[in-house]
Amino acid sequence: MAKPGGVVGVFDRVADTYDTVDVPWFGPIAAGLVDELRVQPGERVLDIGCGRGAALRPLALATGPRGRAVGFDLSPRMVELTARDLADLPQVTVELGDASAPQQPAGTFDAVASSLVLFFLPEPGAAVRAWSALLAPRGRLGVATFGEQDERWRSVDELFTPHLPPALADARTTGTRGPFASDEGMERLLVDAGLDDVRTVRRTVEAVFRSAEHLVTFTWSHGQRAMWEHVPPDQHEEVRQAILTRAGSWADATGGFALSQVVRYSLGVRGG
Repeated sequence: MAKPGGVVGVFDRVADTYDTVDVPWFGPIAAGLVDELRVQPGERVLDIGCGRGAALRPLALATGPRGRAVGFDLSPRMVELTARDLADLPQVTVELGDASAPQQPAGTFDAVASSLVLFFLPEPGAAVRAWSALLAPRGRLGVATFGEQDERWRSVDELFTPHLPPALADARTTGTRGPFASDEGMERLLVDAGLDDVRTVRRTVEAVFRSAEHLVTFTWSHGQRAMWEHVPPDQHEEVRQAILTRAGSWADATGGFALSQVVRYSLGVRGG
């Protein structure tokens, strides 16, 4: 059977290892977003592009058993695994859905979150308008995207560049252009979607690696797998060795190192 294509196929293939390779990354990024949304007990919350539940679990814990927490993702395997992982929380529902065209009723949610999803979508402005329409009056929208990155991330990405088609959607590369290039660009998307009290919060997240080999494992475990899949299999070892050489020069006495990433949280409130 042929592998599923596009973004769905990539995330189906990484679902089993996504956020499970002992690198503090999706969890801390999602935690910052949930903190800024200030979810209260009993509220109705939605996580768009929920992945393996990095934001959905803390959202559900914040709203509690009297609330409702819905997450959806385009990857069937992500949905399957996240529903299993969060089965202990009866207030949680995990569904299959498209972030570009959410099917939930308008005006339903007190808070809508989306972490590291928007830059994968072909029309981010239309998506933010659709997400904003899901908010109840005075509901809050929070979107996490990437700000400036450690140059060492870029030096690893460059090793894949000769093999990549121009339109490849990788989060840390596509997520630095257009509206994603500045706080003001992201804020404009929320303002144009009709939201009030628009603001930006920035935090720096560190991804800590035990070794250069640990970094290689991480690159296979999330959306960056798409880069690997464009490298001819007979050249995988060459790219792997190049990463090991480059990352090995960053190691401390234990062999470990940390790479930093600025995360941008764009937040707004629906009037009413």
